Amino acid sequence: MAPSLIRACRSLALSTWLLSFCFVHLLCLDFTVAEKEEWYTAFVNITYLDPVTSEVKTEKTECGRYGEHSPKKEARGLVLVPALLQDRQACDPGVRFPPVPQNTAWVALVAAGNCTYREKIRNAANHNASAVIIYNVGSSSTNDTITMPHPDTGDVVAIMIPEPKGREIVSLLEQHIMVMVHITIGTRNLQKYVSRTSVVFVSISFIVLMIISLAWLVFYYIQRFRYANARDRNQRRLGDAAKKAISKLQVRTIKKGDKETESDFDNCAVCIEGYKPNDVVRILPCRHVFHKHCVDPWLQDHRTCPMCKMNILKALGIPLNPDCSDEVPPDYEASVGGPPTNPISGASEVTVNESSVVLDPAGRAIDLQQLHPDAETTPQALESHVIASNEHQPPLSSDSDTSIIIGMEVGMSEVELSAEQACVEAKSRANQS
Repeated sequence: MAPSLIRACRSLALSTWLLSFCFVHLLCLDFTVAEKEEWYTAFVNITYLDPVTSEVKTEKTECGRYGEHSPKKEARGLVLVPALLQDRQACDPGVRFPPVPQNTAWVALVAAGNCTYREKIRNAANHNASAVIIYNVGSSSTNDTITMPHPDTGDVVAIMIPEPKGREIVSLLEQHIMVMVHITIGTRNLQKYVSRTSVVFVSISFIVLMIISLAWLVFYYIQRFRYANARDRNQRRLGDAAKKAISKLQVRTIKKGDKETESDFDNCAVCIEGYKPNDVVRILPCRHVFHKHCVDPWLQDHRTCPMCKMNILKALGIPLNPDCSDEVPPDYEASVGGPPTNPISGASEVTVNESSVVLDPAGRAIDLQQLHPDAETTPQALESHVIASNEHQPPLSSDSDTSIIIGMEVGMSEVELSAEQACVEAKSRANQS
């Protein structure tokens, strides 16, 4: 159940990543399109007669900025400021400007503050001003200008200029110097803004994504730690059981003339070397013989015979704690990419099935020796007795047909050999009598 839960958490985390990415991407596209501002700068060209040198001076700077609802077009005319000092902001509908000749275009210069830009522009337009220049007042930056909102002001051109430039023109007008201004379109600008709403949505999505991912990572690594500890405990218990089983196995020292020293005897399956006198060998329950120093490390790690894969713990009847094989779920290895193995023997399931077929030649020899005294026993009766005696032995594994066939062939060969030896002994006794 735990591995399936891990896979579900992994899928949920991946889906959350994808959904959050798509959501954030759509939000960014949406607010990028919605939260943008297009505005234009304005060139302000002033011309006046220098009273000292009597020269015509011209100053052109790109210091203006068109209003949001102002038509983007040129405007020119004589610059005028409100006649009264307290009306310099043009917030009063009855504001008065100096008189101008008939059919002469003029531009109103007013200060920002005390009322809306819309009111200032409409009050100046009511006096037939062709354009309105508003200079910023009280800004933290000397050259700061904004895109003024002024709906419903008609076709009157409205721009904003920095405070220093506005006060410079006002100073010239206070000296009774006639100033002409020419307003032209400057640079087009596209400014993008990050909406607070988009920031909130993106932040929430990111936080949710991180929480889910972090929770999955914590859960995943806790599970890995638990399973690793369970595997370690399992291996330690199996190792202790293997040491106990090894201590119960038979040990013998090879002597000169033993059958193990003969050339036709099988070599040690671990080191692939023959047996010599004074070699210490270990005899497993399956009657396979190995060098003690060769097979002990193998049994400690694998707990099975190197040749027939018989499990020595089962063969010796050493009980195991049920938790020793059940602590680590068998599908955990599959969930992390490893093949499932038998938790007791460390071998695959096929190996365990083959090892369940255990042939005990010593047991069969004892059964046959009990038949030898009766020389008159026929081979058929002998064979039936052996088959009946085999019924008391543990049943062969039904998982491997090959193992059953091998067991039957080996058993039949031993029966035939023992029957033949019994017949020879019976004949020799008859001749002696």
